[in-house]
Amino acid sequence: MNHNITIKKTENSRLSSVDFDNLPFGRLFSDHMFVIDYIDGEWQEPQIVPYGTIEIEPSNMALHYGQAVFEGMKATKTADGKAMLFRPEQHSRRINASASRLAMPELPESIFLDAVHTLVDLDKGWIPPTEGSALYIRPFMFASDHSVGVRPSSSYKFMIFTCPVGPYYAKPVKLLAETTYVRAAMGGVGEAKAAGNYAAAMLPSLLAQQQGYDQVLWLDAKEFKYVQEVGTMNIFFVIDGKVVTPMLSGTILRGITRNSIITFLKEGGYEVEERRIAIDEIVEAHKNGTLTEAFGAGTAAVISHVASILYMGEEMILPPVEEREIGPWAKSQINGVRSGRLPDAKGWLIEAGQLKGAAVEV
Repeated sequence: MNHNITIKKTENSRLSSVDFDNLPFGRLFSDHMFVIDYIDGEWQEPQIVPYGTIEIEPSNMALHYGQAVFEGMKATKTADGKAMLFRPEQHSRRINASASRLAMPELPESIFLDAVHTLVDLDKGWIPPTEGSALYIRPFMFASDHSVGVRPSSSYKFMIFTCPVGPYYAKPVKLLAETTYVRAAMGGVGEAKAAGNYAAAMLPSLLAQQQGYDQVLWLDAKEFKYVQEVGTMNIFFVIDGKVVTPMLSGTILRGITRNSIITFLKEGGYEVEERRIAIDEIVEAHKNGTLTEAFGAGTAAVISHVASILYMGEEMILPPVEEREIGPWAKSQINGVRSGRLPDAKGWLIEAGQLKGAAVEV
């Protein structure tokens, strides 16, 4: 098929009305969006159109059976104004892995990258200039058949929209280790970014918030013994100077921020272990004073520091962020590379528009 993207530009850009000093996360959307349909076993002609509503029937299969996956990624701006993407090919591969797990078709990586590069290059004026700010990019795919028969859909819609977001300066979070509800089980869809994963997490998260906690620390589904994730992020602990994080076992999202942090830490001389971590080990490390840091890692916040963890009625309070070394350093490394403040030794940054295919304006 022809991968050329047809572009229909908006006639009423909203960019001039944006206050880049006041950007609520995920509520303000850029001028354009990418759309492509999967019909009769083939991806159809890709297009970029003005951001707006889409029409679906009440019998849309995604609404009834949950065939929906998504990604979260960012574009940032360097000091000299270039729009940069961070490891975009990894997001293409991960959404395809998520799609495969839900019996959905994979989108060729060339189309994904063309779409992201062309869309971000078109709307690069929406990227906030401040380090830590970004243009958040949301690729997603959902079933588009209209039927209430339980089966994989035969047609799908893949879309991408973007939204400018400010620096994530959330205060350190208080966690509640969950011993009733589970996020993921072996053989399930825990390592997929499936919409249903997030829906299932909302009740236990709400219950934790009602008790004064910000997020849930998820434990394994079999024994409630081993740490999995925190909220919607990967989790890291610093124990006796060593960084430990749960290994990827099929129940944990293959975080691209997680992978990047591990790489930076190892190259920075820190010892990192990816392994099973029992909650009892965390309790013991806190008791003997060797648990010095804990932080979540994900696209939105990059790093979210953990202030305390409640487990079985006992609250483990961690040292103030000002006294921590590793989490703040890792966050500075990622934000520094994205902004151009630090060198991109790994070649993870690519300027938006450099890989886009031919586009036709209509």
